[in-house]
Amino acid sequence: MDAGLDALLKRRLALLGEARRLRRLRPLQWCDGQLHDAAGRALIDASSNDYLGLSQHPLVKARAAEWAGRHGAGAPASRLITGTRDITLAVEERLAAFKHCEAALLFSSGFQANASVIPTLAGADNGGTLIFSDALNHASIVHGCRLAGVTTHVFGHGDAGHLDDLLRQHATHKGRKLIITESVFSMDGDRADLPALLQLAERHGAALYVDEAHASGVLGPQGRGLAVACGGAIDVVMGTLGKAFGAFGAYVAGSRTLIDYLVNRCPGFIYTTALPPAVLGAVDAALDLVPGMERERQRLAQNAQRLRAALALRNYDTLGSSTQIIPAVIGSEEDALAAAQQLEDAGVLAVAIRPPTVPEGTSRLRLTLSSALSEADMQRLLDAVANSLPLRPPRPA
Repeated sequence: MDAGLDALLKRRLALLGEARRLRRLRPLQWCDGQLHDAAGRALIDASSNDYLGLSQHPLVKARAAEWAGRHGAGAPASRLITGTRDITLAVEERLAAFKHCEAALLFSSGFQANASVIPTLAGADNGGTLIFSDALNHASIVHGCRLAGVTTHVFGHGDAGHLDDLLRQHATHKGRKLIITESVFSMDGDRADLPALLQLAERHGAALYVDEAHASGVLGPQGRGLAVACGGAIDVVMGTLGKAFGAFGAYVAGSRTLIDYLVNRCPGFIYTTALPPAVLGAVDAALDLVPGMERERQRLAQNAQRLRAALALRNYDTLGSSTQIIPAVIGSEEDALAAAQQLEDAGVLAVAIRPPTVPEGTSRLRLTLSSALSEADMQRLLDAVANSLPLRPPRPA
């Protein structure tokens, strides 16, 4: 054992603790349709991304078990060795149809997909690609841009005018241009103006890459996401399967040529063991369910609006949230942690989000809702916000 390494890491951990940024793993359990803490106390889950409650849906669980029983517990190898099965290809075909794209390719996680696909696409132009990335893009996108090793220009969050200016400044660039955005931003809960971004991409000869992790299943016609409204004109659509789909993994959807290229050149796909049959079965069942869950999506949207209204009465800034993700901006790490504890004391799990996940001075509670919350649970959540969260000073007009 390298004692010097341990000593260094202990010093670093101590600094994180002093800054109120030390994270620890916390065991939680799900039983009898309810989240419980380690002591067995029931909590209302206002922090997960299981937006439609599908991780606990009987059909999703049953098909996961059925496919594991029929096909085995794990995949035998990476996809290009022996990891591609007929069920794998069938699920990819269903995902492509769901996103109205020619083809789709499964990945093990959204982080893996973004961190690997972005460098792969940038490298297709022999390093001549310029990337234009929204300032609030997810850490996986930021990581992918860094790994790409090409120049990345960051445009102001949701600022199409700033993006237009940056693209004009590089109008004579002879390589490719790649615009990257989330469709629903994971920490603010607001939406990108995809038609405006697509218009800029077409005007400046750029490709558009859209991360639909928090939109797929929840927004758009039949829960197909926001990119579908652009009529298949978006070049690269990434989505995850561990949020509204209640399963695990991720996918990239687009043209057949795009998918063929990733199969041949994307390290995050080539050198990773394939997804196991149980996951494929869960995704297959979710694809059966999601298009018909309009009532659940409507309830989710209505409850999100109720929560934003309750937070507004306590003078909490929810930024531009218009989705099931509702931030309650507090400011300091210490105050955010205290607010999270106050809600937990009232029986609500609402995790505090701190830098570096969010910018300095914007520590917050990131409240996320599920259509599986009962009306009684929703009322308990609203009561906890009204009675347990401290009243904030009025925001300047």
